Amino acid sequence: MLYIDNGDVVTSAGVAAGLDCCLHIIRARYGAEGALRLARQIVLSPHRQGGQAQFIERPIARTGNADRFTQALDTVRRTLGETHSLDSVAATAGLTRRTFTRRFQKTIGTSFGDWLTDQRVALAQRLLEVTEKSMEMIAFEAGFGSATSLRQHFAARLRTTPAQYRREFSKNAQERGAR
Repeated sequence: MLYIDNGDVVTSAGVAAGLDCCLHIIRARYGAEGALRLARQIVLSPHRQGGQAQFIERPIARTGNADRFTQALDTVRRTLGETHSLDSVAATAGLTRRTFTRRFQKTIGTSFGDWLTDQRVALAQRLLEVTEKSMEMIAFEAGFGSATSLRQHFAARLRTTPAQYRREFSKNAQERGAR
């Protein structure tokens, strides 16, 4: 466990877990955006729930004149609700599947499929935090297709359910905590 929050007592073990615990407290007190801003400043994952696996968004290096590879990934990020096959994104980047896969692994450090799922989970997290949309609508907008698929990917990546995540980190949860 990274940290434990039992209401009046919040505790963690180790330096990294302590930072996660501090971000958890900031998120509970000041909201997801406050915790996200702080996490970016200290170059840390914005949220790792107490018993969950690490989930760090891997940034893509920006250049003043973005190449087709970067532009293709930016397009995918803007259209996560759409279908994105490895072949279609590689073609958009002007690369063969093999060259795209090698460059993607070298640049991002993971497979395209894992990165795409991480991007979709991150979008679902943001939608759960700031909207009251249904699980089906969030699943559709994030590109999962169904609430069942959203729950499966959420559980695999974050070790929690979308409903539990919303209860802990939505605007309503933050407003209840401020009372």
